Amino acid sequence: MGYQAATVDTFLEVLAEHRVELLVDIRAVASSRRPGFAKSALAANLHGAGIEYLHLRGLGTPAEGRAAARAGRHAEMREIFQRHLATQSARAELEALADIVRSGRRVCLLCLEADPTHCHRSLVANALATMVPLRVNHLAPGRDIGQEETF
Repeated sequence: MGYQAATVDTFLEVLAEHRVELLVDIRAVASSRRPGFAKSALAANLHGAGIEYLHLRGLGTPAEGRAAARAGRHAEMREIFQRHLATQSARAELEALADIVRSGRRVCLLCLEADPTHCHRSLVANALATMVPLRVNHLAPGRDIGQEETF
């Protein structure tokens, strides 16, 4: 889920509706100008809703990928992120995420981008699916985008 168009309340409502137990923040930089979505505030808001928080910074998009995404160069962002995902640090965090998913917990990946087709969290989910069977529901606060994938 991307929080781009969300308020904290709508964001938490969607997580509760989908019975999310753990929110995994995959932003390289877990700060935000949107109130309630910087790392400390987000973790506190989630804790108040009974949801755990984990920041896996190594699964975030490198600076040049974020710049490409902001400029609308999504294919370039995907190429940059795929190269990053092949690094040892990113692979280690992906394996840690796979272990969490294998445990059966309901996990939600978080970043800013609302559209999953323009976001690296879809790339993370695809890579994760090569390691563990999973079903991906693309969540969107305030609207149902109706995208579900099973791997």
